Amino acid sequence: MKKLILDKKKAENSSIEELISSFETDTKKGLAETDAGERLKEYGHNEITEHHESTLSKILKKFWGPIPWMIEIAAVLSACISHWDDFIIISFLLFLNAAIEFVQEFKAGNAISALKKKLATKARALRNGKWGEVEARSLVPGDIIRVKLGDVLPADIKLIDGDYISVDEAALTGESLPVEKHKGDIAYSGAIIKQGTMNALVYGTGENTFFGKTAKLVSEAKTESHFQKAVVKIGDYLIALNFVLVAIVIVTGIFRHESIWELLQFALVLTVASIPAAMPAVLSVTMAIGALALSAKKAIVSKLIAIEELAGMDILCSDKTGTITKNKLVVHGFRTLEKFTDDDVLSNAVLSSKYEDKEPIDLAILDCCSKKEGLKEELEKYETVNFTPFDPVSKRTEAEITYNNETFKVSKGAPQVILNLAHNKEKIADEVNQYIDEAGKRGFRTLGVAKTINNKWHFLGLLWLQDPPRDDSAATIKEAKRLRVKVKMITGDHEAIAKETCRQVGIGDNILQAESLEDVPDRKALKLVENADGFSQVFPEHKYEIVELLQKHGHIIGMTGDGVNDAPALKKADTGIAVEGATDAARSASDIVFTLPGLSVIVDAIKEARCIFQRMQSYAIYRISETQDVLFFTVLAILFCGVYPVTAIMIVLLAVFNDFPIMAIAYDNTKPNIRPENWNMRKVIGIGSVLGLTNVFFTFLMFYIGKHVLSGPDWHSSIFGNSVMSEHIIAARHWLVSTFGTLNFKQVQTLVFAELAIAGNLTIFLARVKQSMFSLAPGKGLVWSTIISKLIVSIMCGFGILMAPIGWYIVFVWIYACIQMTITDRMKIFAYKLFDFVGIRFKRSGKIHE
Repeated sequence: MKKLILDKKKAENSSIEELISSFETDTKKGLAETDAGERLKEYGHNEITEHHESTLSKILKKFWGPIPWMIEIAAVLSACISHWDDFIIISFLLFLNAAIEFVQEFKAGNAISALKKKLATKARALRNGKWGEVEARSLVPGDIIRVKLGDVLPADIKLIDGDYISVDEAALTGESLPVEKHKGDIAYSGAIIKQGTMNALVYGTGENTFFGKTAKLVSEAKTESHFQKAVVKIGDYLIALNFVLVAIVIVTGIFRHESIWELLQFALVLTVASIPAAMPAVLSVTMAIGALALSAKKAIVSKLIAIEELAGMDILCSDKTGTITKNKLVVHGFRTLEKFTDDDVLSNAVLSSKYEDKEPIDLAILDCCSKKEGLKEELEKYETVNFTPFDPVSKRTEAEITYNNETFKVSKGAPQVILNLAHNKEKIADEVNQYIDEAGKRGFRTLGVAKTINNKWHFLGLLWLQDPPRDDSAATIKEAKRLRVKVKMITGDHEAIAKETCRQVGIGDNILQAESLEDVPDRKALKLVENADGFSQVFPEHKYEIVELLQKHGHIIGMTGDGVNDAPALKKADTGIAVEGATDAARSASDIVFTLPGLSVIVDAIKEARCIFQRMQSYAIYRISETQDVLFFTVLAILFCGVYPVTAIMIVLLAVFNDFPIMAIAYDNTKPNIRPENWNMRKVIGIGSVLGLTNVFFTFLMFYIGKHVLSGPDWHSSIFGNSVMSEHIIAARHWLVSTFGTLNFKQVQTLVFAELAIAGNLTIFLARVKQSMFSLAPGKGLVWSTIISKLIVSIMCGFGILMAPIGWYIVFVWIYACIQMTITDRMKIFAYKLFDFVGIRFKRSGKIHE
């Protein structure tokens, strides 16, 4: 037999006879064992192939990349020149970054493993004319199998014999109501049989099943986070800057005939200072602490980088059932016939229901009854003599009731079936059909109710049923719109149901049928998807395609889901969100798991994520500015002054004192932005450069003051002369020198180190806000970590620990740093206004797209 792979559409559209002929099988005898063996070799086992990567390989990957390379080079150079303290610090940072990344990847889990747990292990198959139990993994296309109550379907099948089965597809689609299947219908691997027994033809196995294709999409869905891209861009920029400036220092030193080892030593410490070695760790710690805050809001983060993606999300593709809606049927309204009332319809619907069966429709009717004062108590006086439950053949329930020595029958079910019972069906048919059409246009399910009066069936009226929106859905979607996040609803339901739900929650009524995207050019499909408010009759491949199309156009996509069918799109999305009650596969493929039902958690999560993003961006700006300050000042001082303005150990100490206390930025106070956040690298590097270069100027000024103003008695006459120098400044200088003494060059180095450490660390208070540094109070953790670290620096500089002492000159440095911060703050505000103005001009001219 020629290998035959069928997709869902071909299997649906092919008749039973065509499929039996195509697969060369026999409904009475099944396949021969020899034939089954040959097909097993051709099609492979009925299982999902899982590709494992070794733990060692995963760990080694964490040491590969531009930033790890530079840290590793710095560590090797430290060892070569026996700087073991530097080697230990650098190696610690390297392993810390790798450990944080590996732990987060390990916690993320394996979506394919979760999918495999849902598959059947055994099946009952017809082979060589005999029924027998076989391993589900040995099933092949063409096998005839029997499915019954409680079975997990082992493959994709076409039903060929029997009355009906009721199938629970919740694990696949997330929809809670069972689906009826009849002869000629198809059913998917992983679904569970709730009622009935039927024979079926296997047409898809392994990776060729609906389930298998879902797993394949999950394995293919890979998205590089914007956070990872940003870290690499910032790292590349700082590393490139370091290489250029260090090369200048080395070339200059060679021309000056300086020791090559001393040059390499200083080049090493400059490299250590410029490499953002702690940046991945600081940003990861910031996100980890943010994840704890999100967990308090019932959003569990499984992948840290999802926080940054959530902050930038501008489109949220939301599942309908159980997320926007309650996933619970309720009675929406009534349509009555003849002289009957709403209470007549409801009371007789209650009498034809049974609470013990826990059927969703019955529970909706009984819930509606409980809200009618006195009705439940009145109906308890009625006695049910006989009850016939609903089945897919008759499509109705029926009960025989006695009350006051009177016996009558009641029935509820499909409107057309109930209509056929009515004694006057010809007379009322048009009115009934009108009500059915009206309900269909608004997406409501209809249920007919009838009662016998004088042994004649009377059609009392119709119940309109719906899965209503959650109480908070409309308000949540309104708030999401305020945060500039467009919500698009995705559902497997029909267009009318989708439109009505969207209308009720304020999403919009431009609903696109997923099938309309097939065979459409990408550009046209993108326009359709962007303009749509929601999508109906959606299958897994459609969800995946919708996410992919929007991502190609630069959107950052959030995707909610709960079923196995959602797993590929959840993994493909920038932020995959598994809603409360989601399947294991959906949870495993997602980045964030909600533990409360509905969408309300998403708004809190978005706000928190945007606050976390601002903290990360503040640190990135700060790190760029500090690196530029140290690098440019040191290199320019070496070039033009011919001296090393700070020692190697001072640069190492700067890296420690300026980075580790800044981890407290994770606790900083921030306000969520009204718009989605994004890494605008032009602005991040630009603002960082403005802060950095302004600080370079002030550091040079401090170096000049220390080297020339505070180092000798003849400064004022030899440099400015009495006619030019202000008397106040001369007096201040005289007071400083006479009180604290003059400084030698080693003390000048300490003075400059103190300025770099104190003013540099204070720069974080400028980087954290766009407005004045006093516009938003910083977090207590950030304030105290800064104070403590700077007190340690002050003590070290004042008393001369690891450097020459400068005594009370440290107070002068603090005053100088405060003046420096005030001026630099004004420069920052001006720079932001300039960048915003230039950005608007460029956007209007269409030259850039942010």
